[in-house]
Amino acid sequence: MNYEGVVYDLDGTLARLRVDWGAVRDDVAGKLQARGVETGTASLWELLEQTDEGPLDRVVEETIAEHEREGARRSDRLPTADELPLDVPVAVCSLNCAAACRIALELHGLDSYVDVLVGRDTVDTHKPDPEPLLYAVQELGVDPTGALFIGDSKRDAVTAERAGVDYEYVSDRRE
Repeated sequence: MNYEGVVYDLDGTLARLRVDWGAVRDDVAGKLQARGVETGTASLWELLEQTDEGPLDRVVEETIAEHEREGARRSDRLPTADELPLDVPVAVCSLNCAAACRIALELHGLDSYVDVLVGRDTVDTHKPDPEPLLYAVQELGVDPTGALFIGDSKRDAVTAERAGVDYEYVSDRRE
């Protein structure tokens, strides 16, 4: 590996959190509707963005995080986790909350291999904004051009592109 540091996404890359995202969306929508907010057919992430930095942001964030923490406790370790440990510093940059990431990493014995953990709630923005990935790379002490981000989604790929970090889909690493 010719990189100075590697950043992994968590859910779908190192572990699979057992979260019923439809149920999370319904739970969030119900809590917002109870507070007079019209949710219509908005997706979970649209609801999160709609309430971002507003008075209901904490309600939405905590509801999602509660489901994520429970899903992390029941998560499955994925084959990519067997790559760890690496000979270079490692970070996790996830759209899940940091607490859920920590739970999954500990559950699967990966926590001692991860030097930096960046969850959705670590910095002020979340993927596909490049800030979380750039923060992870900076905390590793690596230049973005010397890092690799491994993830499972278009959102991860866009994040890497915006951050100037090389990217690989986890599915390409398994072939």
